[in-house]
Amino acid sequence: MGDRWHVEVDRSVCIGSGMCVNHAPDGFRLDSARQSHPDVPETDANEQVLAAAEGCPVEAITLTLLDSGEVVFPPED
Repeated sequence: MGDRWHVEVDRSVCIGSGMCVNHAPDGFRLDSARQSHPDVPETDANEQVLAAAEGCPVEAITLTLLDSGEVVFPPED
């Protein structure tokens, strides 16, 4: 069985660009205030959600491993 991720969006950072929805339409949605929300906060590791996190212009999306809490994205400096 593959890794499972916890998906979190920091809405104090989110600028509502919609890039996450473009990359992972089944993973994210924008609310009426154009703030991103993960559709499923716990998901199997997948390229679309990773692309959404990597494509966010303000790095508002954090992916962590469910079992260990280890940060998958963004990379630590």
